[in-house]
Amino acid sequence: MHEVIKAMIHKETPEGTYFLVLAPHKSLTGEVNELTNDGVLKGELRIDDGRRITAEQRKKAYATLADIADHLGYLPEELKEIMKYRFIAATGEDYFSLSDCSVSTARGFLSHLIDIALEWQIPLMDNPINRTDDIDAALYSALKHRRCIVCGADGETHHWDAVGMGHDRRNFDDSGHRKICLCRVHHNEAHNIGVKCFEEKHHVYGIIYKK
Repeated sequence: MHEVIKAMIHKETPEGTYFLVLAPHKSLTGEVNELTNDGVLKGELRIDDGRRITAEQRKKAYATLADIADHLGYLPEELKEIMKYRFIAATGEDYFSLSDCSVSTARGFLSHLIDIALEWQIPLMDNPINRTDDIDAALYSALKHRRCIVCGADGETHHWDAVGMGHDRRNFDDSGHRKICLCRVHHNEAHNIGVKCFEEKHHVYGIIYKK
């Protein structure tokens, strides 16, 4: 279920933040009860702060769309519509325009494009990390699709947090350790210069990744 709501009041507690929301001119009791009865107890909150897509976001989107279109053999405008409808289907967003959509929609669309480029092994003219507004999402996509976050080549998992000597890597539980996906060249570079220098050079870092 995807509805536009208004946040009326909120209350901060040690457990988190409680919101009272209003769905204007809508009666959703039946839908909410049905979801609750089906065991659907979690959802997603997106906050539209009224800001419109930035020139930088638009530039990143069109550059990435051009790379994907060129690789797949589509006209850029044709590919743009295909990718927009894929994003809408995946997220429940309303139809949008890259001329005046919200900052949050543009941010999500950019992450969607990077995820597709990494999954489909589409070469980009710039590093994936430079084409996104959500670095964590790009880092996650790279690990999921086993693509280097720096250059997009075939990647392998690098432990940002060292496992340490004496551990059997085959049996060691590394779920609490930060990771990053790098190709062999960048993997070796990370080992040679250390993660701190690597982060400063490439503007990437490790994240907790659970399959």
